[in-house]
Amino acid sequence: MHRPRSLVSLAALALAIPLLAHAAPASAETGLRVDDQGRLVHADGTDLVMRGVSHPHAWFADRTPTALADIADLGANTVRVVLSSGDRWERTDEDRLRDIVAQCADLGLVCVLEVHDTTGYGEDAEAATLDQAVDYWIEVQSVLQGAEDHIIVNIGNEPYGNDETTNQGWAPETSDAIVRLRAAGFDHMLVVDAPNWGQDWQGTMREAAPEVADADPHDNTVFSIHMYGVYEQESTVVDYLEHFTDAGVPLIIGEFGHDHSDGDPDEDAIMAHADRLGLGYIGWSWSGNSGGVEYLDMVEDFDADRITAWGERIFHGPNGIATGG
Repeated sequence: MHRPRSLVSLAALALAIPLLAHAAPASAETGLRVDDQGRLVHADGTDLVMRGVSHPHAWFADRTPTALADIADLGANTVRVVLSSGDRWERTDEDRLRDIVAQCADLGLVCVLEVHDTTGYGEDAEAATLDQAVDYWIEVQSVLQGAEDHIIVNIGNEPYGNDETTNQGWAPETSDAIVRLRAAGFDHMLVVDAPNWGQDWQGTMREAAPEVADADPHDNTVFSIHMYGVYEQESTVVDYLEHFTDAGVPLIIGEFGHDHSDGDPDEDAIMAHADRLGLGYIGWSWSGNSGGVEYLDMVEDFDADRITAWGERIFHGPNGIATGG
């Protein structure tokens, strides 16, 4: 989800590859990983099926401690946290990031950290590149080391818009980002978002995902589709999700809503088929939406006692977070 205009829209390497391919990745024994069937698992081999929501930390940092606690209290096992590399919004510094990592551990939450500055690159002139996002991750790497059991690095939010020419760079540039992070010593599970503002309506990620997965010497990269107006039809949802599960390529629904400016996504189908296929989903978003998409708030003004209709649906409805499917 990109930042609403009024507030936050609402998201030498070639030589290194052979060396990394022979290194035993620490994440395989100590952290979250993708198994040989393309399933997400914890270090002990038990399934990780994400059920969570996004929290806009980059713009509401003071709300984060309470928000994370409330999200966990409502039954989520995952939270996706919006960060900024400083290329577009105020940089999420090491101290704040350290607090997030520690609180997620205390709450037992899997924490998907994402750089939001990349949103809509190639179409939005203010967007940062994936390479700039990787620069940020390397800068804060020391804060994340040792937390591979509950921290996932979502390299960049919705890193390409709808420009077809720019999107041709999605596969090679995403692969390069993965290789740079592994060369820097990152053992974490990585998540990469689709182009087309995350919705992949041109099928770029759908077709190139195996190639990009092969670029990771740790075999620990997960693909993320964002489902908004492109996914109005249940058949479209099923076709996309089953393409990945049939191929054994790891996928999560990294964002979705119950409505959007570009159409009316079928949230019932998204949640039901995620359950059927054992895929993770992360709804957008806890609170703080503006610019005409306030209906995507799950609670009003970050108050867990003021849950909205969307919040009730995703937490307590059929196939909801708190229902356990």
